[in-house]
Amino acid sequence: MNFIVLKKGSIIAILVTIVVITVGTIWSLSSKNSYPTVSLSEKTGEKQVIQLVTGEFKSKTADGKEIEAYRWDPGTIVVEKGKEVELRIYGVNGMEHPFYIEGTDIKGTVKKGKETVVDVTFSKEGTYRLICEMHETIENNGPMIAYIVVD
Repeated sequence: MNFIVLKKGSIIAILVTIVVITVGTIWSLSSKNSYPTVSLSEKTGEKQVIQLVTGEFKSKTADGKEIEAYRWDPGTIVVEKGKEVELRIYGVNGMEHPFYIEGTDIKGTVKKGKETVVDVTFSKEGTYRLICEMHETIENNGPMIAYIVVD
C-alpha cells in the first residue's frame, strides 16, 4: 500500500491556493456591475463638473512618415439626464480646437493653455458627440470625438 506524505509547507501552500481560488470565484460571480469612468454626484441639485483636456499622439510609420492624432480625454463621460453639467475643457495640445456638441446648439473653442467652460443640461437620454471641427476625420489628424453618455 502506498501512502502520500505531505510536509507542513506543502499543506499550507495547498490551503492558501484553495482560499485564493474560492475568494476569486466568489468575487467574480458577485461583481457583475460595471463602474462608470465618471461617477454621478450624490447630492441632488448640485452641478456636475467634468474636467477634460485636449491630447495628441505622435508616431512614425516604418517608412519614416510622421503621423499624429488629437483626442479629448477622457474620451467618454457619463452625465445624468436633466442635471446641470459644467464641462471644463483645458487646452494642452494643439493651438485651438473649435468644437460643437452634436444634437445641441453648443459651440466653442478650446485654446492651448486656456480653459473653456461650457454649461449644459441634457433633457434626453442618449449619446452626444463632442466633435472638434478641425480634426473630424483621420485625414485631419482625428477623429477628435468624445462621447457624452446621458443616462
